[in-house]
Amino acid sequence: MSPHVSRRDALKHLGAAGAGFVLGSRILRGQSGTDIVVNGRPIEISVTSISPATVRLTLSPIAGTTPNVVPLPFTGALAQEDFGRATARSRTASALARVRAGDLVVRFTNGPPTIHIETATGQIVQTLTLDAATARMSCLLPRGPLLGLGEGGRQFDRKGTTDRMRNGQVTSQADGYRLAVDGTRAAVQWLIGTGEWAMFIHQPYGSFDFTGTAGRFTPNAPAPTSPIPPLDVFIVHSSDPIVIMREYARISGLPEMPALWTFGYQQSHRTLDGREAILNVAKTLRAKKLPCDAVIYLGTDFCPSGWNTHNGEFTWHPTNFPDPKTMIDELHAEHLKVILHIVIEGHTLTGTVHDPCTAAPLPPGRTPDNQWPPDRHVSCYWPAHKPLMDLGVDGWWPDQGDGFDGPSRFNRHRMYWEGTQIYRPNERPYALHRNASPGVQRFGGFIWSGDVESRWETLQKHVPIGINTGLSGLPYWGTDIGGFYGTPEFTGELFVRWFQFAAFCPLFRAHGRNWHLHTPWGWDGGDGGPPETQGFRADPAELHNPDVERICRKYLELRYQLLPYLYTAVREAHDTGVPIMRAMWLHFPDDPIAVARGDQYMWGPDLLVAPVVQKGATTRRLYLPRGVWFDFWTNERVEGGREIDRPVTLDVTPIFVRAGAVIPMGPVKQYTGEAVDAPLTLVAYPGANGSSSIYEDDGGSFAYRQGAWMKVAMTWADATRQLSLKLAPESRMLPPTSRRIEVRVAGSAATKSVTFTGQALEITV
Repeated sequence: MSPHVSRRDALKHLGAAGAGFVLGSRILRGQSGTDIVVNGRPIEISVTSISPATVRLTLSPIAGTTPNVVPLPFTGALAQEDFGRATARSRTASALARVRAGDLVVRFTNGPPTIHIETATGQIVQTLTLDAATARMSCLLPRGPLLGLGEGGRQFDRKGTTDRMRNGQVTSQADGYRLAVDGTRAAVQWLIGTGEWAMFIHQPYGSFDFTGTAGRFTPNAPAPTSPIPPLDVFIVHSSDPIVIMREYARISGLPEMPALWTFGYQQSHRTLDGREAILNVAKTLRAKKLPCDAVIYLGTDFCPSGWNTHNGEFTWHPTNFPDPKTMIDELHAEHLKVILHIVIEGHTLTGTVHDPCTAAPLPPGRTPDNQWPPDRHVSCYWPAHKPLMDLGVDGWWPDQGDGFDGPSRFNRHRMYWEGTQIYRPNERPYALHRNASPGVQRFGGFIWSGDVESRWETLQKHVPIGINTGLSGLPYWGTDIGGFYGTPEFTGELFVRWFQFAAFCPLFRAHGRNWHLHTPWGWDGGDGGPPETQGFRADPAELHNPDVERICRKYLELRYQLLPYLYTAVREAHDTGVPIMRAMWLHFPDDPIAVARGDQYMWGPDLLVAPVVQKGATTRRLYLPRGVWFDFWTNERVEGGREIDRPVTLDVTPIFVRAGAVIPMGPVKQYTGEAVDAPLTLVAYPGANGSSSIYEDDGGSFAYRQGAWMKVAMTWADATRQLSLKLAPESRMLPPTSRRIEVRVAGSAATKSVTFTGQALEITV
């Protein structure tokens, strides 16, 4: 409050129309009619141009008797804590009457206090209205869907919903949220209005209500003794969805690039039954020629018998892994990576691996989870991983931590990325996390949707969940194939449909209770494995279905054939922030029907995937945007701009390719690094001109950062049926420097063989 205005006089100035918002406090005008005051404190508003398309708005209370603003608490969400000098900074409304920030204009008006964000020509982008009476901030909603807001929760369009933005495996039924089908919640306060704007509320955390004509944000109540923290908001404006996603990456960071093998199939285990049984799973994968890159072992206590002695401990189970180094070497000899599950509980996780550890040493020997302090420091906890990495462990599955706050979740992702590089400085780390928060994409971790039930409804909901997760800056996402908890709905059919969906998710991993049913061969001739879910036992009639393994093999082989296409999309995510699993809005923003579809998505730039999520389905209705499309399975040419009913059998999930695309297809491999003496095939889909590319690096090191990468630019000229190949700028040939390539047109058996050595080629087919 201004020193010249008494509290009683200030209240006279308030009134309902003058109510404002900063974390539940009231914004008042001072005696001059221009001062911005909050509960007796002046408020400073800063406007910062982040780029021509993005503006940052920060409302900061003034602390103490000196004119210092309350600093922003650390969350880890921002790619950089300082985005440069503010374009304007003022404690009076009159000074903020009109501020130019990049291509945007910001205006502050009173009665009620409102921040207007407009284009230079006066087009409204967003309006933030501040309301002290209810401690809320309101914002405009788009005409089309409202997307984003992280992983989980009510899907697809967020309009018409409320969301308390709670993180972790939420058990409350509030807001219609159900863990059984909605999965883990990783809340990200990034809203995409598909009408050309997006907004990121960095500070504070709060809840949303989108049930009215305007959106309302209510901050979480601060502790009574806490100072009033600032309000920090980023507004993005662009008619191009790709620009909007790149701007969010500018705010929160670009995704790091995981290793190639992490996009292969990962087979998870639960209750283990000794050394030979463990190794037999690996041998079975190879004997049956079921492609796989990694095996994952759960910790004891989450199952009767796991890889370690107890959850949170780093000691090997003596029966299951009597000679861990030898067993890891045998698994590596089968070209399988080894990933270990580890539980990490506690209240907070602070610091980095590079900080000094100041905590008291733990007792020697076993380090069970309950011996760790509830408030852990990363530099004290991380060294416990080293002995296992010395034996050859390749990656980690950090579980639990649902109670962690945003900075702790951020610190955990950072720990596994930076900690691994202490011991293996030129190896891209792998960690599969249960929780996430904004900014963790900078550490290349994967996330999965948690302990969901094996239900058709779960599978159906996870399609839009995956889409919104990618839109929220978290591109490396997946599910437990088949669902975690078995229910009477868990059959071979559900497993197959889930497997097909997962083949087109960034994370391709099977896991769940009754874990034998989560292997490709578990539905034929077995007993379902250890009965780990109370009240569930697979129908014996379901355990003699040879089609499950056959269909799983089909999609495993397809996933590995499409790795050149997929890895190119991974590099695009790393460069631009555009996810791998893409909302239709990203490529068809001018098609309102496409924008509103949350039951299908683009896989990379050119493949449209429509997972089958209905029991007993014989057809799948889907929408093809305007233009020419090709059925991936039949090569039938289909005109878009309409819905179609695609007949399906159990082994078919609909995939369509847009005209002008050139899809790279590699040979079938049993693991991503397998050397196969076969050419790369480029399949051109006629009907339109098109351009695309193929990206390659060594798949595991950081050498690509020093220029050791190759990108082949491909251009399809439809009229002449000519495909042009050339190295992209700054790219170079990687070994082998002579590449055999076969080119064909979709639907034609005729191929043309060429050798690419880095010189431009033009191929007529």
